[in-house]
Parts: sequence; structure tokens; C-alpha cells
Amino acid sequence: MQLKMMAICGAVLGSLLVWAGSAAAEERFNDLQYSKWAEDGIEYMAKRGTVAGIGNGKFKPGGLVTRSQAVTFLVRELYPEQLEKPVEGTTYSDVSTKHPFYREITIAAKNGLASGLPDGTFRPDKPLSRAETAAFLTRAYSLSEGKQSVHWSDSAKHWAAAPILIMSSNGLVGGYSDGTYRPNQTVTRAEYAVFMSRVIRFERQDAIQSQDWDKLISYMTVSEQVGQMLMPDIRQWNGKVTTTVNEGLKEIIHDQDLGGFILFDKNIVDTRQVASFTHTLQTEAGDIPMFLGIDQEGGVIKRIPGGTNLPGQMALGATGDTGLAEAAGKLTGEELKALGLNINFAPVLDINSNPDNPIIGMRSFGSDADLVTQLGLATIRGLQQSGVIAAVKHFPGHGDTMVDSHLGMPVLTHNLEQLNSVELKPFRAAIENGVEMIMTAHIAFPALDNEHVTSLKDGSSVPIPATLSHKVLTGLLREQMGYKGLIISDAFTMNAIAEHFGENNAVERAVSAGVDIILMPKDSAAAHQTLVNAVKSGKIPDENIHASVKRILELKAKYGLFERSQTLAQKLTKLNGIIGSKQHRAVEQEIAERAVTVLASREGVLPDQIQQGDRVVILAAEQEQAQQLEKQLLLSANNLSLKTEISLIGQGKTNEELQAIAQADYVILASYQFRNVASEFGWSTYQTLIDTMNRRNQRYSLMSLGNPYELIYLQNVRSGLAVYGKQEPNTRAGIKVMVGQTKAAGKLPVRTGP
Repeated sequence: MQLKMMAICGAVLGSLLVWAGSAAAEERFNDLQYSKWAEDGIEYMAKRGTVAGIGNGKFKPGGLVTRSQAVTFLVRELYPEQLEKPVEGTTYSDVSTKHPFYREITIAAKNGLASGLPDGTFRPDKPLSRAETAAFLTRAYSLSEGKQSVHWSDSAKHWAAAPILIMSSNGLVGGYSDGTYRPNQTVTRAEYAVFMSRVIRFERQDAIQSQDWDKLISYMTVSEQVGQMLMPDIRQWNGKVTTTVNEGLKEIIHDQDLGGFILFDKNIVDTRQVASFTHTLQTEAGDIPMFLGIDQEGGVIKRIPGGTNLPGQMALGATGDTGLAEAAGKLTGEELKALGLNINFAPVLDINSNPDNPIIGMRSFGSDADLVTQLGLATIRGLQQSGVIAAVKHFPGHGDTMVDSHLGMPVLTHNLEQLNSVELKPFRAAIENGVEMIMTAHIAFPALDNEHVTSLKDGSSVPIPATLSHKVLTGLLREQMGYKGLIISDAFTMNAIAEHFGENNAVERAVSAGVDIILMPKDSAAAHQTLVNAVKSGKIPDENIHASVKRILELKAKYGLFERSQTLAQKLTKLNGIIGSKQHRAVEQEIAERAVTVLASREGVLPDQIQQGDRVVILAAEQEQAQQLEKQLLLSANNLSLKTEISLIGQGKTNEELQAIAQADYVILASYQFRNVASEFGWSTYQTLIDTMNRRNQRYSLMSLGNPYELIYLQNVRSGLAVYGKQEPNTRAGIKVMVGQTKAAGKLPVRTGP
């Protein structure tokens, strides 16, 4: 019997078990060694909280399942909420209120899952037959006759012929090699668990294929639903960086039913490894694919080695060209999609109107709301055309802050009129043009929500940031601005959240406020359990969770995540033709060259030019920076017979710097200001060097590699360029202007004066 059932089950499962591995059970059983054919089904149903063992780690797979146990499993699966409520008495003469499954039998009768016998009994302890199994399951689930042709010699005239046909024609139960079904044969606990798991997985697959997300959600446990709303990072496991799907990663995927991950540079070795990693993650995910996201803004925020490293958003702002912005979004999306990534946390729609902003700066397109809006919409279009989701950030706006929300809690005190005319403008336009994901900012906006709570950090009164504000996310974003897409939080590891609110409380508040996906919880297991508890206790209504999960599933389907036709080999074969391709590099070069902006010029047109035979001194704060500039200079001006020297700028080095420039025909003075408050940068050294070169009437260029705010703090600069990044595309473009190979056509996209 057991050998026959193993063969039958192996044949029937077929396409229903296409994903790798088995789910980690809530209750682990130690007596399944002789029932390996049923292990996956038993563990699947145990994890769902449907089947349970008999104690001491035993499941007793070969034991017969009784009629009362069978309906109990169905009630646990389908009507768990009714188990918490009073029940009315049954009419069965042999089921007293003292029967261990009295409540479940009563609920089953009420919901039409099972019926009694003509003599008024239920016979709760009678072993269940194969015929009754088919009848119970077809009553419980809305199954129709399938496409498989089946004819059992012993069931055509049986009272259960119809349910047997439905189950058999869908491949959910099998017969025997002699052409019989054996409807009156009893069913073991293992068999019943497997039959239930097949039906549930079949129904889930049907819901996915028909894109009936309400139906799929009805078959998802609370754990699975809230798991879709978590997107942790996976940088390390057991002290080692995570670049493959290790056992720890498998464990959290299955234990927390996670809906996605964000990848960082620690997860990345090279392009082939990333493509293999993401492919394996999706294989491990089960029947619901994962969101796999990354921060690939270009410029200073980049993750992909060997990929096209675009010059950054402010460089695009300097070109003012929406066509280039769209091309940048498209090629970025093409490269990310080839690597198996489906979300880009970009573009930044913050308007960098504050030079002292320590975290946005050149990550923004500029300080003009219209410019940011136009280039932002173009970038979104490009990403969407390539099949990658654009997650715009940071709503309602991080551009006019003086505090980095990674480190503290920024508060923006603008009134509603200012917010509507500046900060909210690009987000409103993005919503009107179909943006599908918006990231929240951990910033307080008292004009929108002035609620305060007591900080866990120091007991002070702190305002609620947008991420935790129902007024901002539901009231403003959803109701007033009409946004229908996904809301994802900024990272929960950032101090603006982590220090003040306590993660579990913050997770609950964020979801209650309207967040659909929590990004990077510090402890994803605790965040998961917090949400499970909140749903089960009623603190977060079921309908809120269902709405979020439905939005998630709809977007995953829209971007083809449920379609898994490509093999890993096919993906790897295509990489070289996409990542860093010639066409992509051409766009990268064009943006960089068209972005170069003259900050200062003696004649009002060009910076000072490097000439034949010049001795060029390169002054920079970092050796690597200086060496890269030297490399680009020698590559771009190999016919000028230049001599080069490097000198580093730093505290106490002024005399060395002055001695170096004294011997120079031309000086490249590199300035890189980012991730600090501009007004607190060490400008005095730069001013001393500029004053000295001016007195000597030396040729030089102040080369702005970062936030282009130098002219706010430096006086009498006679020659200067902004290239908006210290990466090779940016520096190469700037050098080419200095040696006269190209013209500087960019326009400064931020205000540097009153």
C-alpha cells in the first residue's frame, strides 16, 4: 500500500510542486522518515496551522484520519476565526459537547463542509474513506471538472462519483495501476494532508493564472500576507557577506514568508554572481515572486560593478534634457532587469533648495521644482519602458533639510502653500503620470501633522515623521493627491526612526499610517511577528493588510514577475550584450560632457586652458581622487607633453600646497563636498590657495566634483568647472574641457546666490 501511494503521489504532484525546497514547519516532526513522499505536504499544512501532530514531535503519518479530524483540518484552514466564537449545538446524536472536536464538527456542519448519515449520526471517530475525502474537499473548495481524462472502473456508479471525477480530472488524487479508485478504502493522516496541500496549491496557481488576487489572498496565511509587506536587507550571515542563497537566507525566506529584499554592494561580486543570486532567490521564493530592489541612482549612489555608471541626477539637471533623462532611466532599467532586479529606488524627486543639505545634494536634479519634475518624469518613463519599477523618493520631500535622516530627525517647517508649490510638485506630477511606488521620508512636517510622542532615546517630545503619519500618507498622499500605487518606507535602520520610536511600535504605526512595504527593518523576524500579532488582535484591520497585499501582487504581475520562463543559462548569456554596452556607454559619455558647467571664467566663456608642455599640479583631498584626475588628464592630453604632480589638501599642509603650486604652470584644484553641511566645509584652505594663484596670475581651474556650491563660500574664483561627480565619466568630461577638446555647455541647476 505505502509503495503504491508513493508512486501515485509522485506522479500526481507534477507541476504543482515546481519550487525548490520545502517549507519550514511550525511544528517539526521526527517520524516522517518512512513517509518522505508526504513530507512536503505535511510540513506545508503544518506551517499553515492546519494540521498538527500528536505530541512529542510525532505526526503519526500512517495513522488513519477520522471524519472528525478531517473536518477539523478543514475548519482550521477555512474558518479559523469561527473557532474563537461561541457555537450552536449540532443535531448529531453521537456528537456530544464533550467530544474533543465538537466545536469543529459544529462549524463544519454550519458551513456545509460535511454532512451526517441518514440515521442522524456523524460517526466522528470512523476512519475517513477516499470517497469521503473527495466529497469533503470538493464541498470545501470551488473546484470544477478538469481537463484530464480519467475513468475508474469502481467509481462511476458510486455515490461520490462526481467529487471523485472533479478531484481526479484536476490531478489532485490518483488511482491505482489496475484502473480502480478504491473509494471505500481508508485514508491515512499523511494522505489527507497531501490531498489538502494539493488542493490549496492548485487553487493558488489558478488564482495566479487568472490574476484573481482576492482569491489568492484568501489562500494566504496571515504570515504570508504580512511577509509580502517586508523587504529586509541581507548583508551578512554568520559574519560573512551574503552573495549566495545560504541556509540562513533560506530560513528567513520561509519562516517569514518574505516578499522581497533590497541588495547592497556587499551582496555583489560581479554581474554574473548578481544574476545567479537573484535567480536563486526567486526559485526559493515559492509561488509568489519577490521584489528585488537596489539603489541605482547613478553618480554617487551606485551598486553595480562593471555596469554603466551614469554621471548622476544633478549632471542630468545641468543638461536640462528630458530625452537624456529618459535614456538614462531606460538603460539603467535594462541593466537592472538583466541582473534580475525589478525595483530601482530612483529617481530622487527631492528639490535641493538648501545648500546645507547633507544627504541629498547632487542626488537631486536641482533646486527648481519644474526642472526636477520634468527630468523626474522622463527618468520614470525610461525605467518603466525597460520593465523596472521606479520607486521615487523621498515623499513629501527631503531637499530643504539640514539633518541627514540616517543620523537624526529632520523637521521641515514650511507651510502648506510652500509645500504645494515646491516639495509636492514633482510627486503630484509623478502620480498624475502613473508612478507605481513612492518611498516615504523619515522627516517631520508640522504643517501636515503636528502630533508629538515621547522619544525612547532621551524622553524628549519628538514630532511624528511622514513615514509614521496617517495624515501624511493616507490623508494627503492617498486621499488628497489620489495616489493608488504602493507606498514603501525608507529604511527602518535609519536613526530618525530607530532611535526614537522603537522598531516594533514603528512598524505597527507605519502600516497603520498607510505604508504597504517596510524597507529594511532592523529585525525582520520581530517586525514580521509584530504585524502578525497586530492583525490577529485586530489592532490592524484585515482589510488594510489585504489592500496592501493586493497592491503588491498586482504590481508584481504587471511587471511580469510571475512569468519565469528564462533559465539561468539564458540570463547569463545575455549579460555581456547589456551590462556596460557600447550604446549605454555612449549615453553615459554624452550626459557627462553636456553637463560640464562653467562656474567662473576670466572671459566669461571658458575656464583657463591647459597648454602644451605645462607642468600641471593636481590638488585634491584624497590620493585616489588626485590619481584619477591625473589618469584622465594624461589620457585626454597625450599630445600636449604635460608634466604632472599630485599634492594633497589637508589640515596643516598649507605650506606644502603653496610650494607645489609655486612650481606649476597650471593647477587643478579639486573640491568634493558631499555628506556634510556645506557651510561647515573647510573652505579657508581653498580660499588661501585661490588668493595665492590670483596674485601670481596663474592659470587654474577650481574643479567641483560634488555639490556645486563653491561660489557661495569662495570669492574671486577666476576659473572653475562643475562636473557633478567624482566618477570617471564626470572627471573625464571636465578634463576634456580644460584641454580644449570639448565645450562646457551645462547650466548650473541650483541657486548659488540670493
